[in-house]
Amino acid sequence: MKGLEETATRMVWPHAEIVESLAKLRQISPLTHCITNIVVTNFTANVLLAVGASPAMIVTIEEVDEFVRIAQALLINVGTVTRHDAEVMLKAAATAQEARTPWVLDPVAAGVLEFRTKIVTELIRRKPAVIRGNASEILSVAGAVGRAKGVDSTASSLEALPVASALATDTGAVVAISGEVDYITDGETIMSVPGGDEIMTRVTGTGCALGALIAAFLPVTRTPLMAATAASAIFAAAGERAARESRGPGSFSAAFLDQLSFLPDKQALPSLAGSTTC
Repeated sequence: MKGLEETATRMVWPHAEIVESLAKLRQISPLTHCITNIVVTNFTANVLLAVGASPAMIVTIEEVDEFVRIAQALLINVGTVTRHDAEVMLKAAATAQEARTPWVLDPVAAGVLEFRTKIVTELIRRKPAVIRGNASEILSVAGAVGRAKGVDSTASSLEALPVASALATDTGAVVAISGEVDYITDGETIMSVPGGDEIMTRVTGTGCALGALIAAFLPVTRTPLMAATAASAIFAAAGERAARESRGPGSFSAAFLDQLSFLPDKQALPSLAGSTTC
């Protein structure tokens, strides 16, 4: 595990491409269908609006099939999943697979409770483009011991990296691990995105909103790996800037949305490291 980080060669991931992808997102304003948890719905929608995407939260089982076919991207977040929600999520994922609508799975608290873990396992069979979670969630999804504590991770993102690489290879999905350093891998290439600020862990919904932003980038980037990397880099840059001007979690939330709307700025984006040897 340590060797992966130590032997990673510096790979210049063009910041210009991230800026270009963000400009394309704002031009297209991709319709991003978010089936997410009730705690973060408003914040998630505001994050997407601040960046320039078009959020929609359609959760009725009678409409979900039709809307997934209309949408340009889909997020499924199992944070407050109910039996009804599970039916909607499974139907949405099946439709996305059939319609080739790219989608992101956020397996919130997977491994903690049997019901949601079973739903996540079924959802993965529907081929998400990206699986995004904290280290414990990714470890649990991969069948490892995640040491999960509720929705928070008790493992580091670096600890989960080897398992994430194997999970990406097994599922065909890009796996994005959120943490002090975000790691994103397709099973061959590993991207690391440092940055952000500790205060982001004290605001409900930042991780969940990141999953939605990854989804919004899927229609406008070359690969799911680039979509997840661009979203993580933009989040880190906005988080760092917002932390400098905020006085606490409340003012941070408003400043974070402002900073998302102010980007792009090549100088603001964090330095990215990569390796092609997993």
